[in-house]
Amino acid sequence: MKTRDRILECALMLFNQQGEPNVSILEIANELGISPGNLYYHFHGKEPLILGLFERFQAELAPLLDPPPDVRLDAEDYWLFLHLIVERLAHYRFLFQDLSNLAGRLPKLARGIRNWLNTLKRTLASLLARLKAENQLVSDTNSLGQLVEQITLTLLFSLDYQRIIGREGESRLVVYQVMMLVAPHLTSESRFAAEHLARRYLEA
Repeated sequence: MKTRDRILECALMLFNQQGEPNVSILEIANELGISPGNLYYHFHGKEPLILGLFERFQAELAPLLDPPPDVRLDAEDYWLFLHLIVERLAHYRFLFQDLSNLAGRLPKLARGIRNWLNTLKRTLASLLARLKAENQLVSDTNSLGQLVEQITLTLLFSLDYQRIIGREGESRLVVYQVMMLVAPHLTSESRFAAEHLARRYLEA
């Protein structure tokens, strides 16, 4: 593994474990067993290091947020899509543990996060519109817009909420919560199938 990638992996581990504000560049270098100068050669401080991790986060999620428009999705594909997103959020959880303060300190990150959130919401809206076109979902445009916002908030903050109340952050619980947000908007047959699948998913 290249030194730059090793630095990113180590920083991600320490940021996730201790919280980004509690980790210094020196601690990252010490953990890696390299000199601070060597680390500084690749990243001139914490800001480019954080931005490098965010770029990697975006790159890993890009295929999920740009699905082919003509792909045929089964019911379980929607929930797998959500699960994969939550797994990436969990893997880069330091970005979202104190998002407002982190974005406030780093304007470039704030712009990147806003752009990424807009992409996420467009993808969610597209998937819901596809369900509606297939007559599996019945809801007006305003309600669907609110549903997209609720799903986005749940995806972003549910893992941290679980930790705050003393639970291990579980991806499957977040997916279950999102499924139950969508279920009331589904037609009766699709709602029954979604709720059944949600319970199976939670018990797995």
